[in-house]
Amino acid sequence: MTATPPRPERAPRIVAHRGASGTAPENTLAALRRAAGLGAAWVEVDLSIIGDGTVILHHDDTLDRCTDRSGPLSAITVADLDRIDAGAWFDPAFRGEPLATLAAALDLIDAIGLAVNLELKPHGADPNPLAQATAEALRQRPTRAGRVTISSFDHGALSALRAHDEATPVAALYYALREDWRTTVTALNAEAVHCRLKETGPSDIAAAHAAGIALRCYTVNETDGAALVLREAGLDAVFTDFPERFLSDPAWAAWSMPDSPP
Repeated sequence: MTATPPRPERAPRIVAHRGASGTAPENTLAALRRAAGLGAAWVEVDLSIIGDGTVILHHDDTLDRCTDRSGPLSAITVADLDRIDAGAWFDPAFRGEPLATLAAALDLIDAIGLAVNLELKPHGADPNPLAQATAEALRQRPTRAGRVTISSFDHGALSALRAHDEATPVAALYYALREDWRTTVTALNAEAVHCRLKETGPSDIAAAHAAGIALRCYTVNETDGAALVLREAGLDAVFTDFPERFLSDPAWAAWSMPDSPP
């Protein structure tokens, strides 16, 4: 029998996207520390795999945008990581910030008391190595049960994860909900869907809740407009580059501390 994944122990209502990526270089340990310092309880990071099978925090399939190097991730190994600067592109104050491994990130997340959404990024390759390595990293940290959600736009990656991990909650990522989203959610035993703010309306939230799952929106950097409309319609969470904007707003801060998970 397939296990029923637990709900996250605390609802991730304000999630620091790629860490606090509005004020620190995305997907770095510095961004995780910044998120914790700003008061975020949950963070989201992207997981990619490099040439030797090591899982790192990185959004793209190349080094070009967010480091001082260029070329595909597949061309580097763990021995290269300390020589690659993942901070100076954002601001000279972060010069020398290394590419972080998943293991190092989980160690830090545990140490500073965060919960985490891990987004799998197989970049069109076979998703199984990334899924298996991620599942193994979580198995080595059983105390993380209930404080991890795994998401992906690549629903095949989530299926691959389920072959190695039946228990960790998963969320199916969409730009906009497709007609077959219920079938996907059922097949994955998913606890949520994550959708683009601009492509989401109150009816989508109502449909997700009717199916017994949460709906969370990305990337929400303004506290007014569409975000307010969806909050009033029952939105379960926002992913934001600027968690401080929401946590410093009394209405959003109160919303971020629900009595029970979504």
